[in-house]
Amino acid sequence: MISVEAAQANLLDGVAPLAAESVALAAAAGRILAEPIAALRTQPPFAASAMDGYAIRWADRAGPWRIIGTAFAGARFGGSVGAGEAARILTGAPLPDGADTVIVQEDVAREGDALVLTGDGPPRQGAHIRRAGLDFGAGEALLAAGTRLMAPQIGLVAAAGHAAVRVHRRPRVALLATGDELVLPGAATGTDQIVSSNGVMLAALLGDCADVHDAGIARDDAGALRAAVEACADADVLVTIGGASVGDHDLVKPVLETMGARFDFWKVAMRPGKPVMRGRLGGQHVIGLPGNPVSAFVTALLFVKPLLHRLGGAPAALPMLHPARLDGTLPANGNRQDYMRAVAVRDRAGWRVTALPTQDSSMLRTLASANALLVREVGAPAVDHDGPVSFLLLDSRQDVA
Repeated sequence: MISVEAAQANLLDGVAPLAAESVALAAAAGRILAEPIAALRTQPPFAASAMDGYAIRWADRAGPWRIIGTAFAGARFGGSVGAGEAARILTGAPLPDGADTVIVQEDVAREGDALVLTGDGPPRQGAHIRRAGLDFGAGEALLAAGTRLMAPQIGLVAAAGHAAVRVHRRPRVALLATGDELVLPGAATGTDQIVSSNGVMLAALLGDCADVHDAGIARDDAGALRAAVEACADADVLVTIGGASVGDHDLVKPVLETMGARFDFWKVAMRPGKPVMRGRLGGQHVIGLPGNPVSAFVTALLFVKPLLHRLGGAPAALPMLHPARLDGTLPANGNRQDYMRAVAVRDRAGWRVTALPTQDSSMLRTLASANALLVREVGAPAVDHDGPVSFLLLDSRQDVA
């Protein structure tokens, strides 16, 4: 067996992001930039009013003024503001020539074309004006390669004049469950059969970072398994579920080896999920996961998802470990790193974690009640109430530095 850390390092060693492709901004959410982004235009492209009011000269700030026209957003006032003059201006409208300040409409009173000061007036020259290039200028570097495009970044790229971006291709992953005892969700079960929940569960876990194909169930037959693997040949990553141990019907490793696969490891010192395999079949990454549902989920979170993140171009691939205080007590840990289903709650003092009472690796109800995995290192000593522990969040979108 190798450690979790060694297995993760082996998994990511030498793995390069997939090739770049151009996608429309509307399809770019969550993708990783393959190339830096620079502004194609200046934003704002002209000095614009930040408020509804009147464009004036600072020298005339005491008033009164004569109104000579109106500047609308998208339709500038074509004249020039001179001494004692003002132009009505709406938010976002270009500042008229001659004007250098905007006085807000709440500080003045208008009667016809006459305007007088009734409030404090503008606090400084240039008040309520967004200068040209306040956000960015044409040619300015905006986002580095490796940036994940979320809603704010996509808005920035759009404002900078881009309709599409170059991002790393999303990896294609095929999920292949194995076992005569399995049937698909919704299908009738035989006397000795159970529902295969792992495929849909892992598709939900991995779908934010990969294009997932659930290849169904391969029977416990070498020929059927080989045919099912061959049908997944176009995937960047093949994830087998079940059949990765050493039982009489655990055919995944020997069948893949007859097809030319080479494996780097096939046992990891962890609980749950010891029987994990990592190898290559030609240019395809192969990860074999255990069949117990909780084991499959935990190992997919620790091994499959980091590989997909790296292939998709993310510089940081591994899940984030958080410090916390323990609610309850824990005994000393043994010779395998333990990932206990737990509930983490954050308050003003930081995170507190409670291990759930049942930790059987087949129990999805416990997993569904958890939002975290409490991580116990190999040989970790007993922990008293309020003692220090570490955990992983099951939903990485909640991760905070």
